[in-house]
This record gives sequence, structure tokens and C-alpha cells, in this order.
Amino acid sequence: MTKKDWVLFKELQAYVGILLGSLIAALGLVLFLVPHRIAAGGVSGLAVIIHHLFGFPVGLTMLALNIPLFLAGLKVLGLNFGLKTLFGTLTLSALTDVLAWIKPPTADALLAAIYGGITTGVGLGLVFRFGGSTGGTDLAALLFRRLLHISPGIGLLIVDATVITLAGLTFNFELALYALLALFLTSRAIDVVQEGSGYAKAALIISDKPEEITSRIFSELNRGATGLQGRGLYTGRQREVLLCVVNRSEVSRLKQVVAEVDKNAFVIVANIHEVLGEGFREWR
Repeated sequence: MTKKDWVLFKELQAYVGILLGSLIAALGLVLFLVPHRIAAGGVSGLAVIIHHLFGFPVGLTMLALNIPLFLAGLKVLGLNFGLKTLFGTLTLSALTDVLAWIKPPTADALLAAIYGGITTGVGLGLVFRFGGSTGGTDLAALLFRRLLHISPGIGLLIVDATVITLAGLTFNFELALYALLALFLTSRAIDVVQEGSGYAKAALIISDKPEEITSRIFSELNRGATGLQGRGLYTGRQREVLLCVVNRSEVSRLKQVVAEVDKNAFVIVANIHEVLGEGFREWR
């Protein structure tokens, strides 16, 4: 396969991934969120409100709301935010209306908020992972940053809070609380799809016996370690700080090894969302 063929293959793979993500997100909307009037923020949430007030199709409404955002993005952000955004916007809108005939699997609003939030988040996470976008809230956040000098995070918060508040005023505040739950689960699912589920742990080890600890990590855990140069600001002493990444099942053994070598060691253990490289997930 030539380099040009490989580039074309990767582009095709990206569009297939965006299409699959849009399909999953559309299922989350039509199976759970739309029929239960759960407006979980953003353009889709606003479309749900309009659908239940005036009967307009959700997908067509999302497309109509996204058109001015897309045109503003062309003018303000240029073409860099691209064709994949247009493709994701069109496919999500179209699939939402095409699949609208499917009956919801549950009449429980709480279950709908949970599964709708997770399903929609998984779909959007796939779209983002393949370099796409569905327009809507994330595009509005970019416009906020460029025009009003507001960070994307604050921009997203403003848009989502406005839509959920509007849902509470339009329907009832119990449904607004369900929408808030769905929005949280959507955000979490997006993070998991893009970054991984946090299956690994990173340990920073500060000890007077770094060589002995490293030797036992090599021999007993079959893991590597990296020595970082550090300096205690209170004592002024130079120390080597060990960085070691292990699976969750190996954390207890790692702590035991450190404790056996140096009970005065200082250890920090943190969650790692994704680890790429030798001994963990391979680069794709």
C-alpha cells in the first residue's frame, strides 16, 4: 500500500467512524431522550423542546439550528473546522429522523436519562475520536471563545445551563434534573471513549533507595521505571523521583515492594486514562 493509499484509507476509516458514532448518538436520542422529553443541553436538547412544543422533527430542527452556527463558523473560524463537522452534523440529523419510528424500550424516565446519556455520549465520543464533530454545542463554544473571549468550557456550561433551564420551565423541573443527569453521563462517556476507562495507575516514588526499588520493580513486577531529577524545596536536597506505570491489579504489589525497601518513601498513585507503548496498548 502506497502512502497515498494509506492516507485515503485512514480518511475513509475516519468517515466510517463518524457515521457509526452518529448512528449510536441518534439511537440514544430516539430511544431514550426524545420520547421522555429529556433535553440534555446543547442543540439536541433545544430540538427536543421544540419537537414537543410544536411537533417539528428533531433531526430537521437540529439541522436548522446548526446551519447558522455552521455559517458563522465558516466566517469566524475558517474552513479548518471542516468537512468532517459538516458530515457529522448531516448524518446525526438525518439518522435521528430516519430512526424516529423505533419505539422506546422503557417508560421509566430515570432509566431513559441514564441509558440515553451513556448511549449518546458513546456515539459523540466516537465522532470526536475520529476527528469529527456534530456541530451544535462544541461549535458554539468555539464561537464563544473567538467572539467573546470566553473559554470553551465556560461556553459549553452557558449553553447547556440555558437549555436545561428552558426545559425546566417548559416541561417541569424534575425532567430538568433528569436532563442534568443525562448531560453528566454523556460527558463522562465521551471522556471514556476518547481517553480510555482509567485501567492503569501511575506512581511517583520519592525515596532514598531508588536503585533498590527499581531493581525489584524490574524483577518482581516486570515493569519499567523512569528516573526524574527532583529537588526538595524545604531541604534543598537533590533526589531521584521514580515514575512507574502499572495495571490496577499490580498497585498493591508495587506498594508492598516500596514499603519493604523503604518505609519512609513518599508515594503518589494516580489514575491514568490511556497508556500507549510497550507493555500496554499498542499504537494504532
